[in-house]
Amino acid sequence: MARSYSLTLRREGDSERQRFATLEGALDALETEIRAMAQTVRRTTTKSLGRDYSPDQLVAVRAEISGPGVRGGVDLRGDGSVEPFSGRIRRAVIEPVDDENPYEALRRVLISD
Repeated sequence: MARSYSLTLRREGDSERQRFATLEGALDALETEIRAMAQTVRRTTTKSLGRDYSPDQLVAVRAEISGPGVRGGVDLRGDGSVEPFSGRIRRAVIEPVDDENPYEALRRVLISD
């Protein structure tokens, strides 16, 4: 049976799923989609349960990759910043090293697993 990787994009109650034969293909698609959305998707400060949440605290779009032994993705924040993570239920933020951008950091962690 061929390995398959899934890219799921979640945005304000809507989700879209794409399948890829390779992890590299899924990572390329994730980067292309999120870079495009980062130009236009923004969130404003939101009040909930008596607390204000600033745009950098809000996730506007979550992109997740899953496949054989792989779970991770990026959160596009309401201010346009991108935060990579590994895991699914217990997400761990991936800190870029040296001059990595968030997408390179995600690749480093997911490909090495």
